[in-house]
Amino acid sequence: MGIYFYEMHFFEKSICWISWLALDVVLGAMAGMLFFSKLLHVDLPWPPFVLLGLAVWCIYNLDHYLDARKVELQSPRRIFHQNTNQVIPVFIVFFGILGLIGGFWWLGWGLELQLTLGLGILIVGIRLVVLKFGRGWMKEFSIALFYVIGISLIPILRAHALDRSMELVLFLGLYLMLALLNLLMLSQLDAEEDQKAGFFSATKNISPQKLHQWVRNLGFSLLVFQLALFVFLSSYFKIFGLILLLMTLVHVMVFMKKDLDPVQKRIRMEWAFVFPWVLLLF
Repeated sequence: MGIYFYEMHFFEKSICWISWLALDVVLGAMAGMLFFSKLLHVDLPWPPFVLLGLAVWCIYNLDHYLDARKVELQSPRRIFHQNTNQVIPVFIVFFGILGLIGGFWWLGWGLELQLTLGLGILIVGIRLVVLKFGRGWMKEFSIALFYVIGISLIPILRAHALDRSMELVLFLGLYLMLALLNLLMLSQLDAEEDQKAGFFSATKNISPQKLHQWVRNLGFSLLVFQLALFVFLSSYFKIFGLILLLMTLVHVMVFMKKDLDPVQKRIRMEWAFVFPWVLLLF
């Protein structure tokens, strides 16, 4: 029994470390790229997935590193980044340089790399504008928007013109709403600490009670719409609709579960984004 508890404790700590280092977010982003490549009949090689993973890891860990430097925080995730504030920046610089070199090596100085770099600059610019002039919910919406653009850009650029159909626009919109739902839920979970620390988030301009209502309305509306859509989608698109439906269902069920603490909810919701990896079986 003692060994069992030791193994469970080690497993839980390992899952937390994966979450704190945003490795689950990386796997979810790569799964999102796979989702859109399969949706658009694009056979992507492995380099774009690696480059996306490096970019997502650097962006998320840089954001967590900057947050952890501002004030003394209490959440385990931010304490972890405070304790590793001399190590994480080294890896951010290393993986950032590695990603740039890999981008030039694998993609060349073509439209794909130019748009990717332009997207990176745009993300930084919009982030600064939102932080200075925007309202709290704009942070979550802009992050969700750029997340979906980032995971779908290469598949869209390489897709045949006939595959860039209304179904693509529909799934882009649904993925955007799911990403926004995820970020609003996380903002709700971190509401107390964000307000104490003075962090810019949706809770800056929206009360936790109102944000909770936003999350409930968006979550259940997405479920109803996706369920109805699944019925009417053509056979090829049903698997993609089912994956999005399951991802949304996990978010809503986990968020409403009262016996889970915020850390457990965060981890389960982030892992929901790896569902599209099942497309490798088809």
